[in-house]
Amino acid sequence: MKKLFFIAALLIISVVLLHADVYIRQKTNIGAFMGQPPKELVQEHWLEKNKMAMISPEQSIILDIEAKKLYMVIHGSKSYIETGLPLDMTKLMPEQTAQIMKGILDGMTISVQPNGQTKKVANWNADGYDVKITVMGIEIKMVFWASQDVPFDWKEYSDLYSEIFKAKYRMGEKFMEEYKKVRGFPVEIEVDTMSMKVTATTVEISQKKPGAGTYSVPAGYTKKDKFSEQDLQKR
Repeated sequence: MKKLFFIAALLIISVVLLHADVYIRQKTNIGAFMGQPPKELVQEHWLEKNKMAMISPEQSIILDIEAKKLYMVIHGSKSYIETGLPLDMTKLMPEQTAQIMKGILDGMTISVQPNGQTKKVANWNADGYDVKITVMGIEIKMVFWASQDVPFDWKEYSDLYSEIFKAKYRMGEKFMEEYKKVRGFPVEIEVDTMSMKVTATTVEISQKKPGAGTYSVPAGYTKKDKFSEQDLQKR
């Protein structure tokens, strides 16, 4: 009887895991900058075979590889932008902003190099990568701490995550080419620029069943073609 109960329990667990996705929770600490006090943000990432969602209080990014679509959801205005892949951020900006952004992306230089350092981030052993971005004479220094010890196949989700990262930070194809040098999932990212420091640290990676609507735009949100200037100021 105990054996039958044990087998049944294993079957139930197996069925649950088959319908579970990778869940990642990150905390981002933003240092004081230009009179603004420091703050902490929490982001949730959900990963499925061909889908990914990055959910935060202000904005969510949803990626559907099969449909070749990416959705940027602005919660404050209850609106969203739908765009095809590969992502071109300049097409989603107001005309004047798009021209400025194109010039910035064209003149940007980027390098990603392993720095030989290792670090323990929560439960994961991570290797360090120095990332240097120069734009309009300003140097942005970043350190990616990437781990191959995470409990999922990071290679399988590498392209998904790079598209999300490109949307989140408004990067171009140059960055994506360099990003491929990073081996592992970035469990921590440190950014240092213009006297402002930002650190995004992964605090949980697990398997969970996503809630209804995790990979879709919330009901009642209005579709629009481009970001407004107000949207860009709030990001």
